[in-house]
Amino acid sequence: MDKNMLRELAASFVAQAPGNVITDKSAINREVAGLRLFSEPVLGFASAKDPVFSRLQDEGIVGPHFATPDSWVQGARSVISFFLPFSETVRSGNASVAYWPSAEWLHARYEGQMLVNALAAHICESLKSQGYESLVPSSDVRFFSRGKSSADEVPAFTSNWSERHVAYVCGLGTFGLSKGLITRHGVAGRFGSVVTALELEPDTRPYTRYDEYCSLCGDCVVNCPVGAITLEAGKDHLICSEFLDEVRARFSPRYGCGKCQVGVACESAAPPRH
Repeated sequence: MDKNMLRELAASFVAQAPGNVITDKSAINREVAGLRLFSEPVLGFASAKDPVFSRLQDEGIVGPHFATPDSWVQGARSVISFFLPFSETVRSGNASVAYWPSAEWLHARYEGQMLVNALAAHICESLKSQGYESLVPSSDVRFFSRGKSSADEVPAFTSNWSERHVAYVCGLGTFGLSKGLITRHGVAGRFGSVVTALELEPDTRPYTRYDEYCSLCGDCVVNCPVGAITLEAGKDHLICSEFLDEVRARFSPRYGCGKCQVGVACESAAPPRH
C-alpha cells in the first residue's frame, strides 16, 4: 500500500459514506436535510522519526505530555494526517449567522466528527489487513490524560496527541491567530490521523514558519462572538472554552462555533503569505 492508494482509499470512503450526508431523521430542521458535510479529504505524510515530533513536547508548543509516534505503535515508521474540508454549504451557513453557530455547522462539528473517526478507523483497519501494525491515537484510551492547569492549578483534561500539530508536521498547513491550522484548502474543516508501521515517503513541508500561512488580516478577531482572539495575543482558550460550554448547554448534544473559520481570508484557501 502506497500514498496514492491511501489517498484513493480515503477519497472513496468519504464520497460513499452515509455519514457524510445529514438524513431527514437526524436533521435539526428541514433546511439541512440532505446537507453534505465534507468535500474530498487531503492527506499528508511524515516519518515517525521526524525530530519535530519530539519538539512538540516543549512547553509552549504542546507540552511534555505529548506522546510521540513510537509511544502509540511499537516500530512506528509513518504518520498519516488527513484534513476534511467542510463543504461550501456548511461554511456559508455558519457565515450567515452572527452569534450562535448555524444548524449546518452544528451538524458538521458533531456528526462530522463521527465521520472523521470512521475515516481514521477505516484507514487503520485497511493498513492492519495488509499486515502493518497501526493505531488511531484519538480512539485510544491513552489519548486523554488528567493533569493540572498552569493557570490555576485545578485538575484539567488534555490530549496526549494534537491533531493540528501532527498535521503541521505532515505538511498540511500552518497556524493562524485563532490557533486553527490553515491548509491549502483553508482552515474550515476537521483533522484526523493514523500512526503505522508501514514506511511511507514523507511529504516535504512547503513552509518554514509555524504561522507562515496566516496573513494577520484580523478577520477572525472581528468574527469571534466573545472577543476571544486579538492581534496581540492570538486566542484565549479559556474564553473560547467558556463560550463553547454555553453552546453545548443550548444545543446539546451538538456544539461548536467556527466563526473564526468562516468569512475569513483563510476560509477555503491559504491567503497570500505575510
